Amino acid sequence: MKIKAIFNRDGGTFRTTDMTAYGSKVEAIFRDAGHQIEIATVSGAEMQEALEKTCRRDDLDAIVAGGGDGTISAAAGVAWKTGMPLGVVPAGTMNLFARTLKLPLDIWKAPEVLAQGTIIDGDIGSADGRAFVHQFSMGLHARMVRYRESFSFRSRLGKITASTRAALGVILNPPDFEIEFDVDGHHESRHVSAVSVSNNPFGRDTLMYADDVTAGHLGFYTAPPLSPPGVAKLALDVMRGKFRDNPVITEMSGHALDLHFPKVDRKINCVIDGELLPMGRDVALRIHPGELKLLVGADRPGSGPQVSP
Repeated sequence: MKIKAIFNRDGGTFRTTDMTAYGSKVEAIFRDAGHQIEIATVSGAEMQEALEKTCRRDDLDAIVAGGGDGTISAAAGVAWKTGMPLGVVPAGTMNLFARTLKLPLDIWKAPEVLAQGTIIDGDIGSADGRAFVHQFSMGLHARMVRYRESFSFRSRLGKITASTRAALGVILNPPDFEIEFDVDGHHESRHVSAVSVSNNPFGRDTLMYADDVTAGHLGFYTAPPLSPPGVAKLALDVMRGKFRDNPVITEMSGHALDLHFPKVDRKINCVIDGELLPMGRDVALRIHPGELKLLVGADRPGSGPQVSP
């Protein structure tokens, strides 16, 4: 295979990595596996343009993107629209999509798995046409991200500290709003504190990420209006990987989900794969089964034959 790897030097672990040495190591790993590979290390501001330019090339068999969850989400969106197979090197804080793909979370080990990997047809979600590989959310999560981004931080530890402070702020001031939704023709109205829509349902007894990227449907989760103690209990269950055992969580699934916010009278936000974004009164969420080609480990459950050099 002929591959190009693009690494976001501003993303997570890469900030403290000798990227020249890392690029040389990745090049050697893929070359030894019989592949041709180009390495590019760019800034976060340059990442989108580099991805789009690379995915327009007709001489490549796949790209590999390295960075945090935001970088991987952007790469998946471009790869989905162009049909380019995508491999992932997780260099962020949570690396949720990499966990779904059963990839090593060590940046030095992931390339070894990808170089011996296989290409599968994975699923991707969209919110009003914008791709997401992990989740769309609003309410508690969006408010926490908004609070977190009001703090300054430059390191992974700083981000964790800011997230903790933001979580405490949300516990003391939980949101409360009304939604109307339609899931595959089932219409309902609810009063909620949180909405989360995932690219395939979240797994059990894990962090909030999907166990399978090929199941072919959205996960849809809501929590009713919560008091500060209720938010604290939910936050604890999320951290323990037991959020689905929390009795306030309601779960549904479907292929098409339309959300409407009937009483919006001010600016509201959502979070798409960790990025805080403005949101309108109506949002159309869809699953696109098998439309994202992914380079994954050859021993991943459901994987096909190993890719040929």
